Amino acid sequence: MRSAPVSLRAQAIRLLARREYARSDLEQRLIAKGAPRSEVGPVLDELIAQGYLSDARYARAMATRKAGGYSRRSIAEGLKSRGIARTDIERALVEAETDDEKALHALWQRRFGKPPMDEREKARQVRFLQARGFALSAIFKLLRDAVRGAGT
Repeated sequence: MRSAPVSLRAQAIRLLARREYARSDLEQRLIAKGAPRSEVGPVLDELIAQGYLSDARYARAMATRKAGGYSRRSIAEGLKSRGIARTDIERALVEAETDDEKALHALWQRRFGKPPMDEREKARQVRFLQARGFALSAIFKLLRDAVRGAGT
């Protein structure tokens, strides 16, 4: 009977060796592979105690990876949906040095680089940036400034 938790632990460590996971994600992954829910919790608690699994570390990794391509709000909502504590989310966003204005401008520059030529193109740019979590008012300001800059 002791062999099942050991193999479950090994399975969890194998997954964690590839990338960071939030506790809830790893739990769902192990249950989907057929592990009994009653055994998964204690194994994950043990991995947290040993430092193999950390929601705070996962939050930092995701915030760093998504900074510059998504808004703070979008990153925070994604982490919250994974069950990450608010304090871990805030700390991760601070450490990743996320700045919505800079991120919005850099993303727009990388993706489009020039002001929209017509309303259809403007709508496409707005939709893309909104899908990344940026505020509509900030997007319109960026596009207005881009048009002004192109006109001079």
